[in-house]
Amino acid sequence: MTMRMPLRSTARLAIAALTGLLAVVPARAQMPAGLPIIRDTEIENLLRDYARPLFRVANVGGSQTNVVIVNSRAFNAFVANGRRIFINAGAILDSRSPNELIGVMAHETGHIAGGHLARLREAVERAQVIAAIGMLVGAAGVAAGAASGGARSSGVGEAAPGAITAGAQIGMRSLLSYQRGEEAAADRAAITYLNATGQSAKGMVETFRRLHNESMFIARHVDPYAVSHPMPADRIAIIEPLAKASPHYNRTDPPALEARHQLARAKLAGFLDRSDAIVRRYPPSDTSLPARYARTIQMFRFGDRNRAAAMADDLIRSQPNNPYFHEIKGQILLETGQPAAAIPALRRAVALAPNSGLIRIMLGHALVASGNNAVLDEAIRELRLALQAEPEAGDGYRQLAIAYGRKNDRGQADLAAAQAAYHSGDVQTARGLARRAQGSLPTGSPGWLIAEDIFNQRQRRN
Repeated sequence: MTMRMPLRSTARLAIAALTGLLAVVPARAQMPAGLPIIRDTEIENLLRDYARPLFRVANVGGSQTNVVIVNSRAFNAFVANGRRIFINAGAILDSRSPNELIGVMAHETGHIAGGHLARLREAVERAQVIAAIGMLVGAAGVAAGAASGGARSSGVGEAAPGAITAGAQIGMRSLLSYQRGEEAAADRAAITYLNATGQSAKGMVETFRRLHNESMFIARHVDPYAVSHPMPADRIAIIEPLAKASPHYNRTDPPALEARHQLARAKLAGFLDRSDAIVRRYPPSDTSLPARYARTIQMFRFGDRNRAAAMADDLIRSQPNNPYFHEIKGQILLETGQPAAAIPALRRAVALAPNSGLIRIMLGHALVASGNNAVLDEAIRELRLALQAEPEAGDGYRQLAIAYGRKNDRGQADLAAAQAAYHSGDVQTARGLARRAQGSLPTGSPGWLIAEDIFNQRQRRN
């Protein structure tokens, strides 16, 4: 698992608005560069498997399902740019079953299919117009009062600020009313998608009931017309009858999917929680595979790292063909200064999960860091394959630059270093390295043209 803070090798997205399960946040600029993103092949593949059938029946996303994990413990999810679902780590950790998380993703799919982001922009514009009219009316009142010299006695000057405030409030309430309507529409669409894919909506109901129980005290003090989402109790009242009417309501998740879900939760807990929280979640009496997975990562982070590698071996004995157990062993060895020892585990992980660019990058890193020049060609091959799947992975380009540098291929080394800087957001350094790479590469060659493209960039593409 890799956490990016600030965002580096993950895609930078130009967005106009964010629409979430629990919050809608209008935004005028691109996504903040510091958004903390988690990259992990195991969890990303699980989320894609959850989302793919929903995207298919909703007729969105084409063949590419985009799911991004945000390093936040809040229970939330949102969509951006109409094509990506962002899932907070907290939503995964707190979803006790696949069905609960799938319900969240079905809701977000409803926002994408409904075109809610585009319409939210229109609603924001309408709200701004209403507020602007109120301000103009108020300003005109102030001007009239000042011109007459009798604003205080006539009451015009006193009423004008109220008109300004009222315009802003009407605009905001209009926007919030629109957002609540879209949230309700996304809830109904989610149930439609779950029915179409033969899945239960019980997880959605249980999620909203849990949110309702957690917010009961706060809800007593909230104006329901001043929030962007319907209150959880209202949402339950609407969706529960629809959910129970489905013939799939009592359907349970397949055991294999349940097992993957619990391993993903354990992995996140192992990497994100404090040691005491991991012990509370997985007490010593729990000998399940997820508990052992979390404890292996806990040992890696907080304890004896050599023992952690032995614990990873125990996981591998339980599931020899689980690529992510081999991956975690390789990561433990690589990050404890044993890159040569990490290579066999990472080679096995790549063999079991050949489409994972992230694991290939880790293997390439281990090969380069081993100091063995005999494996440099293998490192270059693995890194190039990895970067076909992860074309914005700055870490992969950095390792590739080191490998080419040790082979005394200055042109390719400078080009890879330029790409690493570019995809890390350092355009100025990237342009300098790109121009230097062109001095060593044949004019007009593919590498020379890539360097020319980088040199011509004035700012980082998003």
